[in-house]
Formats: sequence, C-alpha cells, structure tokens
Amino acid sequence: MASRIKIKKGLDIPLLGKVQETFLGEVKSDVLKICPEDFAGVTPKLSVRVGDEVKAGAALMYDRNHPSVKVASPISGVVTAIDRGAKRRILNITVERKGENEFVDFGIKNALTMKPEEVKEYILDAGLWFLVKQRPYDVVANPEKEPRDIFVTGFSSAPLAPSYDFILKDQDKDVQAGLDALSKLTKGKVYLSISPKTTSKALKNAKNVVVTEFDGPHPAGNVGVQINHLKPINSGETVWTLNVLDVALIGRLFNTGKVDLTRIVALTGSEVEKRGYYKMLIGTPLTELFAPIAKSADINLRYICGDPLTGRKIEKDGVLRAYDSQITVIPEGDDKHELLGWATLSPNKYSAGPTYLSSLLHKIGVKDKFRIDARIKGGPRAMIMSNEYDQVFPMDIYPEFLLKSIIAFDIDKMINLGIFEVAPEDFALCEFVDTSKIEIQRIVRTGLDMLRKEVE
Repeated sequence: MASRIKIKKGLDIPLLGKVQETFLGEVKSDVLKICPEDFAGVTPKLSVRVGDEVKAGAALMYDRNHPSVKVASPISGVVTAIDRGAKRRILNITVERKGENEFVDFGIKNALTMKPEEVKEYILDAGLWFLVKQRPYDVVANPEKEPRDIFVTGFSSAPLAPSYDFILKDQDKDVQAGLDALSKLTKGKVYLSISPKTTSKALKNAKNVVVTEFDGPHPAGNVGVQINHLKPINSGETVWTLNVLDVALIGRLFNTGKVDLTRIVALTGSEVEKRGYYKMLIGTPLTELFAPIAKSADINLRYICGDPLTGRKIEKDGVLRAYDSQITVIPEGDDKHELLGWATLSPNKYSAGPTYLSSLLHKIGVKDKFRIDARIKGGPRAMIMSNEYDQVFPMDIYPEFLLKSIIAFDIDKMINLGIFEVAPEDFALCEFVDTSKIEIQRIVRTGLDMLRKEVE
C-alpha cells in the first residue's frame, strides 16, 4: 500500500470552468509548428532546411551543447517555414503534411531487457529526450549526468486541471513501459506520486517505482513539492523529473517503435461552453478550437496554453505547446470598468484573504466557484510583503528570502536558501496572493538561467 503525505499549506483557487469528462473529438491539421522556446535549457540548432522532407520521428532540431538531445517531428511532410526573431533566434519550425503519415521505425523494445545506456540512446535517437527535465535549473535534462533519483508526478492539482485518470484510460501498457524505461536510467529510485483520488490501476499498481500519495491543496501535484517532501536535493546532486503523461509518450515509443506525439488535451475555462477533451498532436493550431468561443463571446478573451497560473498566453491562432495537456480560456478583463475598482464589495470577487465578502461566502459554501479574469488589479510595488508567501508555499524553504537573494543575484545565498530545488511553477501561488504584484515566476526563471551560466 502506498504511503501518504499530507500537504497543509497551499490554495485551491475556486475557478469556474472545470472540464467535463467527455471526449469531444480530434483536432487535425496539415500544418504543425514546433516552438524551440518550449525547451528550457536547449540552445537550438536546425537539423532541417526549408523544403526538406521529414518523417514523423525525424529530428527537426538539436541542442548545440548536447547534440544527442533532439526534438522529433510530430508528422511526416515538408518543412515549409522557419520563422526567426531578433538575433536570428528560431521562433517556429513549420511542417506541412504530405500524404499519409509515415513514421521512422525505431523498433519495438523491452526496456527491462536492455542495458541503461541502450535505453538512453533509444530515447535520444527518437527525439523524445526533451520530455525529461532536471533539477537543479528546471531545464531539459543533461543526458551526460547521472541522476540520483527520478521523480514522476502522476496528477495535477493546478486550477481547472484535467483528470489524468481520464487521459490515461487505455494507456496502462504505455505508462508501465515508460516507467520501466526510467527505472533503467538511475541507480537510485523512481518515485511516482499520485493523488488519493487516483483510480487508474496503471498508477496505483505501478511496478519498479515507489508510489506515494500526496493529499492536500495545490501545489500538492507539483513535482518540486513532492521532491522536497520525499528526498530533497543536496548541493551537487541532480534529479530528473517527468509528468506521467510524458512517461506514457515514452512508453508508447517502446511499445510501437514509433514516435507518436498525440496528446489528449482538456479544454477548460469559464468562457468555454462545451468543455471536454480533444485529441491532437503537439504543434497543432488551435484556431478551430477557439473559433466558436470567440464568436459567441462579447468580451475580450485570454487564451492560455496550460493552466491559469503557469500557462503561456497565446493568440487565437496559437498552437499546442510541447508540454501542455490543458487549454484555458478566461476573460481578459481589460474592457471592464467597475465603480470603485478593487475596493468594491461585490460578492462575485474572489480573494485568497478576507478582503471581500466572497471569502466568507466561499467558506460557508454559499459561493462555490468564481469567474476570475486576467487582470492584476493593482500596480506593481517595489516591496515584498512579509508572511504572504509562507501561507501557500509548502516547501521547507523561505520563499521571501530566496526571492530577495535572486533579485540581488547573491549566488551563495541563493544556493543556501534552496534554489536548486525549485522551479518557477513552485512560486505560482505566491504570485497569485502577492499584493505587491511582483512577477515572481519570471524572476525565478531569470535567476535559474543566470545561475546555470555561472555555475556550470
């Protein structure tokens, strides 16, 4: 039986727009885009040119510093465009489908009968290594470093999060094959964290892993919180992290010998009338999905690839990004003008503290869900309020002091205060409750990138 860890600090934001467990179909497109900026820590170098023909699974780009780390094409076809930005930075690689989808055949494998180096080379050659991340720095894992342990989060506790049980239905073999592969990549342990509400037998009865239940509010589903409670990272150590949905993609490779980057994606948010799950490939344009929402809405909308706290703002013609299995649509709020603004006593406003009457109404069950828009509701202030972050930050780290050391770029203090254990997503709730409106996730990401350049 799995052990259980109770998380007490945190916050479940009562957002309106939870996804319904209904499969609504497949979103198909003959044109897909891969965005290199998705892969933190990777310095992209192209493997293709405009006009080149590729098969699904063929490398589109690789890491300049670690050439074995490649990113595979989701479909077969022709590379029709390579968009660049300032300083010739690669923004998008566009592939247009030609005829039937053809796959590179990597051969069906059983990870348990392979040597660790063979498993690693198999994943690297297939261009799926980008699914493996590492801490410290929260970047795509360096395959040349051996991880102390590997941590897999088997659920999401973020606002409006999709059900992993629903997504992983009929993928039991892929999940186990992926976990078997990970078990060969470390001399330590593979830790799989699940929710007490998890019903998937593939997760509850997973083999070759240590299964632990995490109970409590968000961010209980964050892998950083799970690492901190199971086996914190010490100086000089490296651990690898994955989402169980990405583990299933790796397992699919071993079971079929093909790179299939199809995801089951949840469409959520208060502005979505028909919420449910769609099947689509990474890089699929979301225009078709957003069209009926934009047509029926009489307000400005914010389209988010990911959850409302950590997701990336995209346009109506944006694409499904590499790591996301959730799309959210909420009001932008910039076209709304209210009497007294933030000081209004409207019961429809939500606050994590007792600022509004809605706080009491929510506690006593009168007001269950709130329609929250994307406004910051206040200007940035050059201060960090004491004791705000600690109430929603369940890690054994002092978030205020760590944030101040990052802003000052005091390397010794950053390391001593635990920056090697954290990722920007771990501070998303701190950013939400922060009355000073500080962009904490951006500061943490910048600090991690700068520290990586200095230390490595």
